[in-house]
Amino acid sequence: MAAQSTVPAFTPGFSRLVNVEESFPSDGSLAIERARYYSAELESGHIVLFPKSPNLIPKEDIDWLLGRKQSTSNYHKNIAYRPAEDRITGLDASEQQSTDDLRRILACFSSRCAEFLSHFLSPYAGKWNLDYASFRPIEEKGRAARLRARNDLLHFDSFPTRPTNGSRILRFFVNINPAESRVWLTSQTFEAFGPRFARAGNLLASVGGNAFTRGLRSVTRTLKLPFGRRPPYDEFMYRCHNAMKEDARFQEDTPKCRWEFPPGSAWMVFTDCVSHAVLAGQYALEQTFLIPQSALVKPECSPLSVLEKIAGHALTV
Repeated sequence: MAAQSTVPAFTPGFSRLVNVEESFPSDGSLAIERARYYSAELESGHIVLFPKSPNLIPKEDIDWLLGRKQSTSNYHKNIAYRPAEDRITGLDASEQQSTDDLRRILACFSSRCAEFLSHFLSPYAGKWNLDYASFRPIEEKGRAARLRARNDLLHFDSFPTRPTNGSRILRFFVNINPAESRVWLTSQTFEAFGPRFARAGNLLASVGGNAFTRGLRSVTRTLKLPFGRRPPYDEFMYRCHNAMKEDARFQEDTPKCRWEFPPGSAWMVFTDCVSHAVLAGQYALEQTFLIPQSALVKPECSPLSVLEKIAGHALTV
């Protein structure tokens, strides 16, 4: 069972756990009301947990992944599968012989995950952008990384090299470790934390640009032309991600919840609004979905809506 500490349950502004213990068909389908309920809980900054993961990866594939020799010299932080390109990245040159097997396993996981969530979270089906899947073979506890790349520091997710332009980042995790839990910390949700950060130092004005820049963005959006830099929304989220990790006092003093995701469990979360850190765990699979604003059941809770309400103008292109 996942555990929570430090912050009492149901404290406003903090994530809570939503257990999926009901029975549903093997394809994951739910009545539309239940699918909207889980979507709304996720969009509000909560964690949806499957104590027993849906059947998204065959046992023989798990055994293959667990049987690989794992070391920081051979593996990057993540091994990524890019569905649109059917391509694997993150392998050291010495492990290139594993590429075909890893591509097959992660492609299968990605496809099954998308099929399952197209039923379980039916409001999003057919509207999302299927982003990267990943295998995370390195033990998180004590893993060396530069400050901004550290997973063990609280942060909201932002992709510096592939802006979302306001789409939300939904991530589905499976702990395939046969013996050890994956341990997270969370703190305040973006809806509680983001406005304070946005108003500090008038940061939204600095990323939003002047009236001319905003007008140019409007024209490029209408003509469907590239603008050439991160949209203001992504620029803000990237700065927020970095500032949180660089603030040692915040990392130490902010109230936290501790979660343990046991072997064989799965969970999903909008990591753009749940401040999270990974303290320990090895061997996890993950699939990312980008959910557009038009597909959300509670669009007013999205980081984009929160920030545009403060800015008073559009932050996307």
